[in-house]
Amino acid sequence: MQATPNYNSPMESPSHPSFGRHSRNSSASRFSGIFRSSSGRKGSRKRNDKGWPECNVILEEGKYDELDDDKRFTRRFQALMALLSFVLLFTVFCLIIWGAGRPYKAEVSVKSLAVNNIYIGEGSDSTGVPTKMLTVNGSLRMSIYNPATFFGIHVSSTPVNLIYSEITVATGQLKKYFQPRKSHRTVSVNLEGTKVPLYGAGSSLVAVSNNGVEVPLTLQFEIRSRGEVVGKLVKTRHRRQISCPLVVDSTSTKPIKFKKNSCTYS
Repeated sequence: MQATPNYNSPMESPSHPSFGRHSRNSSASRFSGIFRSSSGRKGSRKRNDKGWPECNVILEEGKYDELDDDKRFTRRFQALMALLSFVLLFTVFCLIIWGAGRPYKAEVSVKSLAVNNIYIGEGSDSTGVPTKMLTVNGSLRMSIYNPATFFGIHVSSTPVNLIYSEITVATGQLKKYFQPRKSHRTVSVNLEGTKVPLYGAGSSLVAVSNNGVEVPLTLQFEIRSRGEVVGKLVKTRHRRQISCPLVVDSTSTKPIKFKKNSCTYS
């Protein structure tokens, strides 16, 4: 019988496959590398309070707050531009309408003055100075035409005065009213003056037959018109200065009629 040789390890046994020295070295180095890298990673990582390994957080470039601020700024800028554009267009529209409404001035024509009573007498003023006194009552008729095609007008006037030698001897006031577009209207104004002192101006009065007197007077007033073209946003305003010289005969009861060229309109 042949004695079986003794082997110190299983690797030396003939039943175990042999890969050579190079394969053994590479396998050993591969396993040792794995263990070294694993042990190195475990030893190099930091752990938090609960024992979990800490990981590095990836930081993204930029901030979301800045993007939101940019969007809000863009929206506000667009809204502001839209508002400014609307205001500009509306202003241009109003200016065009205002310019179109400017030529439409109220046309005034003084028709007649009926003197109901005129009396000259002697008296004294509030301070006791003796002078001639003049009392006048009458009614003025005039026609007003609104030539505007697309808006009405509000008509008013300054005090309507009868003036004798720079002294107002009678006055009246036109009541405010609204006149529609493309319309005519005849209005009346009552004039009244009671015991108005004439002082030195009374000496120039001319006496007529039947104990009457002729009094040279001047009718002066101003007609004002206001047109609301676009509500109260766009308005047109016009003024007409009117002056009419006339002579009143205290003995006549006929109304004084005015022709087109009897008065001046400015």
